[in-house]
Amino acid sequence: MVRQKHVSGGKISYKSKYLQPAEFYECEAYLMNKEEVYDFLNKRGVRYEITEHGEVFNMQELCSADLLYPESVAKNLFVRDDKKRNYYLITVKGEKRVNLKEFQANHKTGKLSFASERDVADILRLSAGSVTPFGLLNDETAKVHFYLDKDFVAEPGIIGIHPNDNTATVWLKTGELIEIVKEHGNTVDIFELRDLNT
Repeated sequence: MVRQKHVSGGKISYKSKYLQPAEFYECEAYLMNKEEVYDFLNKRGVRYEITEHGEVFNMQELCSADLLYPESVAKNLFVRDDKKRNYYLITVKGEKRVNLKEFQANHKTGKLSFASERDVADILRLSAGSVTPFGLLNDETAKVHFYLDKDFVAEPGIIGIHPNDNTATVWLKTGELIEIVKEHGNTVDIFELRDLNT
């Protein structure tokens, strides 16, 4: 199934609320929103399916929705090193847990912590609850290193991610996503994650 929609792209301004309720950060930047993600996929001829749902802010809320492929839903962690020089998007199967200390030891990164809400908006042009690999298309300098759980590559090879908006989940072939991110210029690493739940 391919959902056909066309929304023109362009420069837009957006506001994002930060730590202090009275403060807003306003930025003029290219932002690929939900409809533009669909348009982008259509232009590439990517086959995909969509689950529309209410706003979700964590895996528990997402998994309570009526999902097409619940075993293929993704969890996304946007992290940075202690010097704020390197940023990483870690995407794993929804039921898995990521130990950041173990991850940084295995991948020889600096000390890792979660990126701030401001980092999410400045780099991915997203709100904190909408982090997704599609946000890498808003990463103008392709500075974010993408780490993808290798279990998404195994059959059926489907991944479910937000289309830069946490009111929907897009299901597409993992190989297509990898190709899209690589073409954008971000580094992609497929990695094996020890399941901490077992």
